[in-house]
Amino acid sequence: AGGAVYWGHGLYTAPGPSKRDVTLVIERGAGAAAIARVLQQAGVIAEPLVFRLAARLQSAKRPLKAGEYAFPAGITAKGALELLQSGKTVVRRLTVAEGLTWAEVRALLERAEGLTGRVELRPAEGTLLPETYHYSWGDRREQLARRMQDAMSGLLAKLWAARGADLPLATPTEALILASIVEKETAIAAERPRIAAVFLNRLKKNMRLQSDPTVVYGMTGGNAPLGRALTRADLKAATPYNAYMID
Repeated sequence: AGGAVYWGHGLYTAPGPSKRDVTLVIERGAGAAAIARVLQQAGVIAEPLVFRLAARLQSAKRPLKAGEYAFPAGITAKGALELLQSGKTVVRRLTVAEGLTWAEVRALLERAEGLTGRVELRPAEGTLLPETYHYSWGDRREQLARRMQDAMSGLLAKLWAARGADLPLATPTEALILASIVEKETAIAAERPRIAAVFLNRLKKNMRLQSDPTVVYGMTGGNAPLGRALTRADLKAATPYNAYMID
């Protein structure tokens, strides 16, 4: 018995056979035996029996947790077990760039590896905050979309409360719309205050905004880029968003 324990402990604490980092997804409901087989097949551990026995001995106090894990090269069976007990899963990132429409953000969510479920949310255009979001394997697309919406609501409320007293804007929504138009007018951040000032002056004088991005959005519905330069005829297009034609 003593020899068996000594042998098992040696295997448990010895470096594993993997020569490179290995990323694996441990499915929900998988038991110690199934996890041990997955680790052995991926080359993370050499002896599944030792891992399985150690996991069962500790299962009451420290159960193994599902998720996506990155196992460093040469990790021991003990290290692999502790990693699965810790729940420190791989942190994935999804970046929503400035100026994307809801259709484009939804496409990003649908393509993001590791996310699950459908997106039932139908947010108003521009109400998702452009940012880099962290998520884990198995998180739901719907939840991530709502996080984007909540982040925008929080930021907009904060900025609206600190707004200038002379702005010709009645609501936070009007501020968000104008900010979206300014953002689409130029990709250079340093130019945006000047462009915003031009639009604010036009609003104060009851002039039309005459903004090209509003024409493009009216023609595409935000579903895809226009793919060409605007023409004079486009500027007269009858859409609900054409700020050349609508006060």
